[in-house]
Amino acid sequence: MPYFDAASAAPLHPVARRALQASLDEGWADPARLYREGRRARLLLDAAREAAADAVGCRPDELVFTPSGTHAVHAGVSGALAGRRRVGRRLVVSAVEHSAVLHAAEAWEAAGGSVTEVGVDRHGAVAPEAYTAELGGTTALACLQSANHEVGTEQPVREVAEACRSLGVPLLVDAAQSLAWGPVEGDWSLLTASAHKWGGPSGVGLLAVRKGVRFARQGPADERESGRSAGFQNIPAIVAAAASLRAVRAEAATEAARLRALVDRIRARVPELVPDVEVVGDPVRRLPHVVTFSCLYVDGETLLHELDRAGFSVSSGSSCTSSTLIPSHVLKAMGVLSEGNVRVSLPPFDTSEKDVDRFLAVLPGLVAGVRERFGAPASAAEAEGAAARAEASGAPEASASSDASDAAGSLVLDTLGRRCPIPVIELAKVIGEVPVGNTVTVLSDDEAARLDIPAWCGMRGQEYVGERGAEAGVAYVVRRLR
Repeated sequence: MPYFDAASAAPLHPVARRALQASLDEGWADPARLYREGRRARLLLDAAREAAADAVGCRPDELVFTPSGTHAVHAGVSGALAGRRRVGRRLVVSAVEHSAVLHAAEAWEAAGGSVTEVGVDRHGAVAPEAYTAELGGTTALACLQSANHEVGTEQPVREVAEACRSLGVPLLVDAAQSLAWGPVEGDWSLLTASAHKWGGPSGVGLLAVRKGVRFARQGPADERESGRSAGFQNIPAIVAAAASLRAVRAEAATEAARLRALVDRIRARVPELVPDVEVVGDPVRRLPHVVTFSCLYVDGETLLHELDRAGFSVSSGSSCTSSTLIPSHVLKAMGVLSEGNVRVSLPPFDTSEKDVDRFLAVLPGLVAGVRERFGAPASAAEAEGAAARAEASGAPEASASSDASDAAGSLVLDTLGRRCPIPVIELAKVIGEVPVGNTVTVLSDDEAARLDIPAWCGMRGQEYVGERGAEAGVAYVVRRLR
């Protein structure tokens, strides 16, 4: 069964498995003790730290191991902010940071600090000049991921790091998704990562803090890991994490080229095979193994279940797969279609061309089946043909049971209580019932409609007029152009 969700967790690398098994026998003792077993454990820990530091591009005494990547982010953000509390209480982040960074920002704001989010373009990247403009004199810390975990877009870390350095603001880089492919470029100040993203065991994170960066650890003092990560180190897991990082780096260039070719095939073929698809993320500046696309008129959860039944493990940022019914904050910040969202992230060493070909072979039928189940238009051509036929026959009145006409003769479509992708499907069904130049007002209380209705307009060549308040939900106004 092809596993296509390496961006969530990569399969355990064979080197990690062997290192873990070997160090279980050698690395179980307390590395702080001076007897033989302790010294042996200490040697393993020191060797792992040197290997990890070499991969990160820092000194061994600048790097500590943490119980997870999330723990590394929280420790890094809180420690850096506390170390610069006399400078200011302002934290700058991008709008597409991992939830670990955004949760740390929420905690900082709740404690009285301020947080500024820098927006991104439709590819999910910040503009260096826009990010730099937010770095004021009271900024204590800036955070910018090296590459996005949902759409794979690489961020301009080098340019932002240079701006931060010139203004005296430390930059924390979340490198969880990119570290397997190479060191993070630029003069960053702090860096975090997580071993399960590159094929190491779960439960190991990295936190690097450059010398000269003001840092005040938070929480009770602890003598281990320079006081920056409390608790007894899991040495077998740390050894396995460092060994696997070195192993994947040794073959990163070759494997990146191979996976990039497979991803390029998916990026090119999916829009050809499946009508009404938006491939999101930067087509060039991106991770080699990640591709994300959204399918119009598709319930994301249903599609993921169908792919799972067909033997493919993928993930999604669609609100249709979330119990909160709120689209992914990444897709929301990008302003792209969220319904029917699929993220394919190919695991290094474990993905074959045959797997990708079979995925491309089964996807069109699965998407068509989900759309048919929801009564959606089969394609753009079919929807436009229906609209043309409706116009030629004289634009029929809307059904009184669910819709009404406003004073200007435009249509009001009530989809309150109905979740994605139903509001957009219903919009597509009735757009041909209004004359060209008139509008359809969609009433919806589904947060996804704020993204999906404007995206539908862009894909269909219609005009998204905007939104306004309503007695219940939000009124989204669309003008028919053709």
